[in-house]
Amino acid sequence: MWKTQSGKLDIKSLSLPQLQEELTALGEKPFRARQLYQWMHQKLARDYDSMTNLPGELRRKLAERYACTCLRQVQMQESRIDGTKKFLFALEDGHVVESVWMRYKHGNSVCISSQVGCRMGCKFCASTLGGLVRGLLPGEMLDQIYAISLLTGERVSNVVVMGTGEPLDNYDSLLQFLRLLTDEQGLHISARNITVSTCGLVPEMRRLAKEKLQITLALSLHAATDEKRRSLMPVANRYSIAQLMEACGYYFDQTGRRITFEYSLVGGVNDTREDARLLAGLAGPLRCHVNLIPVNPIKEREYVQSEAGRIQAFKNLLEKNGINVTIRREMGRDIDGACGQLRRSYMQEE
Repeated sequence: MWKTQSGKLDIKSLSLPQLQEELTALGEKPFRARQLYQWMHQKLARDYDSMTNLPGELRRKLAERYACTCLRQVQMQESRIDGTKKFLFALEDGHVVESVWMRYKHGNSVCISSQVGCRMGCKFCASTLGGLVRGLLPGEMLDQIYAISLLTGERVSNVVVMGTGEPLDNYDSLLQFLRLLTDEQGLHISARNITVSTCGLVPEMRRLAKEKLQITLALSLHAATDEKRRSLMPVANRYSIAQLMEACGYYFDQTGRRITFEYSLVGGVNDTREDARLLAGLAGPLRCHVNLIPVNPIKEREYVQSEAGRIQAFKNLLEKNGINVTIRREMGRDIDGACGQLRRSYMQEE
């Protein structure tokens, strides 16, 4: 359970009841677990030594037995256009992950990674170019938010699990992360302010639905036919659009939360009027929100962004069919904005 690469248990990945069990086994009273939990998840302490109301002997025991995940900033890029900040963090084992901080009128949003690399193989994404290394621990997912909060000095109000990796391919860590993030003893971020993105792992979508969480589930659809989706996303060879739509319906029935369809517009590939018409046919019965994403070009692929007029025409056609639709505001376009770009450029330099 939640072991780091050094073999130690990651204490930041434990729930409060789990932490109480661990400290009871050390001969400590239950209130010490609450103090420790508060230091990690409210005060965002970076090490045991700073937890000043814990006895020195307890801090020594904790340091011997447990890892306390604290990510180290390796790089930071800041957009001159909109102030978006993209961070590259080093993990205990030397691997790196990227996270993005974005300022909106409704509050600050952080997009985090759920894996080191990705094995989904989506053709327009830089995250998957080096394959999957490993999944992140819950504490490693949390500490991207904690580290950014400390580095920016600003509160995070919205969290998007849409960075490097497929969150549902790291299901157990994701679920523990969501429970810790929404815990009233921790940062206590509202579940309704959390979005989890998936490329469409149908069994895990159904499994997540049974948890009845009030998060937003975003499905990376990117095409309205199986043939076109298979050309963009290898996962479409495993699960058809019909299976996906059935899973989306099940998710809504279980949670009452509408699905968001993420749709990256690739010039000359999936941005025709017929594509828009077919997409409306999928989104309408499920009352889905559609988020159109002008694709971020990456040098390793030939895909280009759709023209502005074509993007607007696509949006207009969806709206005429009664679909709630937005065009994602482009953030950090003058930095390595696309998922995986900063990590990949860093690895190539290394």
